[in-house]
Amino acid sequence: MPTHTETRELPYSAQQMYDLVADVKSYPEFLPWTAAARIRRDEDKGDHRVMDADLVISFKVFRERFTSRVVLWPAARKIDTEYLDGPFKYMKSNWAFEETAAGCNVHFHVDFEFKNAILQGIIGIVFNEAMQRVVRAFEARAKALYGPAA
Repeated sequence: MPTHTETRELPYSAQQMYDLVADVKSYPEFLPWTAAARIRRDEDKGDHRVMDADLVISFKVFRERFTSRVVLWPAARKIDTEYLDGPFKYMKSNWAFEETAAGCNVHFHVDFEFKNAILQGIIGIVFNEAMQRVVRAFEARAKALYGPAA
């Protein structure tokens, strides 16, 4: 169903952006529609880390909890997320962070579908705008944490 792919060049290091996105427990502090976050499991697998995380999303009259498996690949600076339980039929997202001369390129892709047709319809109308707002929220968080671009 809805998919969104975006690449943004930001004036921060790939490591800074990777660390920011990997900090799932902080999402309620800055991410739109995220009311709560809880890490249920965090396991070091050597070359990667696996977290199971609950997020509570709140949008208009809807409030839903969902669980995702977040796989962190620190050496490659990639993050893969897959849906485990909640209001979606399916959900996958991927982040990749690539160093550039001016900072880094942030690559983001998400693909999901809600089980609830009403919620899917509401989100479908504003989906691309909503995903751009999410990416901008990460950019604003980077500015707050790391300072404005030089």
